[in-house]
Amino acid sequence: MFPDFGYSCFNIFKQEEEYFPLVSLLMQMLFMKQLLFSIICLLAVSFFAISQPYNPDKVNKKAKELYQQAIERAEDGQLANAAGILLKCIESDKKYVDAYLSLAGLYGQLKSHKNSISYYEQAFALDSNYTIEYKLPYSINLAGTGQFQKALDALNELTAKKPPKNPTAINSIDYRKKCFAFAVEYIDKNKDNYTFSPVNLGVNINSSESEYFPSLTIDGKQLIFTRRLKNFNEDFYNSNATKNTWSQAKPVEGNVNTPMNEGGQQISQDGEWLVFTGCNRRDGFGGCDIYISYKTSTGWSEAVNMGSNINSDQWESQPCLSPDKKDLFFASKRPGGFGGSDIYVSHLQVNGKWSNPENLGPGINTNGEEQCPFIHADNQTLYFTSNSWPGYGDDDLFVVRKGPGGDWSNPENLGYPINTINREGTLFIAADGKTAYYASDRDDSKGGLDIYSFDLRENVRPYRTLWVKGRVFDNNTGAGLPSAVELIDMKSKQLFSNVQTDEKGNYFITLPVGKDYVFNVTRKGYLFYSDNFFMANNPADSTYHKNIALLPVEKNAAIVLKNIFFDINKSDLKPESQTELEKMVQFLTENPTLKIEISGHTDNVGQPSDNMELSKSRAKTVVNYLISKKISPFRLLFKGYGETKPVADNKTEAGRLQNRRTEMKIISQ
Repeated sequence: MFPDFGYSCFNIFKQEEEYFPLVSLLMQMLFMKQLLFSIICLLAVSFFAISQPYNPDKVNKKAKELYQQAIERAEDGQLANAAGILLKCIESDKKYVDAYLSLAGLYGQLKSHKNSISYYEQAFALDSNYTIEYKLPYSINLAGTGQFQKALDALNELTAKKPPKNPTAINSIDYRKKCFAFAVEYIDKNKDNYTFSPVNLGVNINSSESEYFPSLTIDGKQLIFTRRLKNFNEDFYNSNATKNTWSQAKPVEGNVNTPMNEGGQQISQDGEWLVFTGCNRRDGFGGCDIYISYKTSTGWSEAVNMGSNINSDQWESQPCLSPDKKDLFFASKRPGGFGGSDIYVSHLQVNGKWSNPENLGPGINTNGEEQCPFIHADNQTLYFTSNSWPGYGDDDLFVVRKGPGGDWSNPENLGYPINTINREGTLFIAADGKTAYYASDRDDSKGGLDIYSFDLRENVRPYRTLWVKGRVFDNNTGAGLPSAVELIDMKSKQLFSNVQTDEKGNYFITLPVGKDYVFNVTRKGYLFYSDNFFMANNPADSTYHKNIALLPVEKNAAIVLKNIFFDINKSDLKPESQTELEKMVQFLTENPTLKIEISGHTDNVGQPSDNMELSKSRAKTVVNYLISKKISPFRLLFKGYGETKPVADNKTEAGRLQNRRTEMKIISQ
């Protein structure tokens, strides 16, 4: 069971209007603590046709007295105590069917599904006719243990033997049948050896209070989460990874924690921003708004409302930043959506302001509730919860993936046992694409909700993601340069990420494994920088720190065009060169007075004369491309130097690779 706060994914459970009074009232008791066992008895006796051999009037006096005691405990919300008394009640009269049914219902609400199933089955054995309507709650508990086919069979038996007439009952059974049928079909299609084994993060993270909303920096070294203190005030806590364990969690430093509640947070992948939800604040636009805090030398800054472009007079919650901090995903109940709550995205503009939010559309949002967006560090895989897409019941977790054209794939259910018959909440997945974190009140909880980690099912994992971090600076002075840093998919030519360094030139960019990338850095008045990351066939096992020195635009300034590629021993440009060539066209267009030289170079393999001719031919091919893009030929020279100007030792393949290059040099301004 999850806490109820306006900005949480764990809003209070919707009560399923079952047509059998016992379970309906027991559900209300769990969440409202207002169940009266005396009413249950009266309703049970009046609603169901009495059939032999069970007769409620023949229950012995002692058992009835114990049953009354159980009522009193239940009225006080002492469910476990009430269950214990019902066990004594059964010992006193082993044919007390209503006691079995009540005990089964209690165990179901306590999420002790195996015990619930056992007592339902004992009640069925005593009188299959009297208990037939209870096949519905019985089926729900079967589903709670993953026995979906058996659960579906139980409902089919119910509708065959005693078809319901109550519209609510019909709708409830139909809904559950769809859920169980979906589960059976999913299992048939995904016959894998997946094992769901959540691991409690331990006493350094979890306490007797509730902990939830875990989020990590991309290097996995910092964990930020929410702790609910004295079941009232929520604050953010921080823990750092130390070898194979987490340090003792402490309240985050700075001014972001207040006497008011802070929750639903996520730390940016570079650890510099913290976005979260605050409700009922003086500077709020609606009931719950999205706020941001920035990391400073003294801790986290005082929270700033993200403004009217993000927040409305309605409910906004559960913010999530893309790894490049250019997109903000969140849930909102603003008018104009498809249902109760929809997922939106806002883009950070060049002027530093956030754009008007865009609804993610009917491919993700429905007439139900979509919440808890989480965009992975690969910047392509989005997870969210929905109670409307086909699933196991209530809110399930789904995944969609962004295609080359920017469209999202169809939502895919994460499957059992990640999804269950209960409401699922937010999920955080580490950069490795495998390790997931979530909050749950499992039987090994230290108290309330605890944070757990588990291995994600392979077919719903995002791309394994590494990262590049560094500084852009002036080659002559060493001063940091605010610059644009681009990451482009070499194969599809799709701009994968475009980030702006900070004022000191620092940048951070994620790098999903499994693709080849073009890496560009540009700033007006400087030669552009290009590099590449070849990872399509050779998954990397480390992260990258790359400082980049930009050369001012001046005579004799030269760069290696690292993303110009040719076929072996030929001068034909490969398609992967397109991005670099277009960058050259852009540079020359923005600097119309420059004249440049394109030079070709080879290693020392082969005849020197052949190498000279090949290098010249390759340089000419690049110039011809620029001319085809309307760059004046009077601004362009080409030369072939063959093997005469090596930059590395030709005795190694790595050295020869560096020597096989194309360069661009400014010859006049």
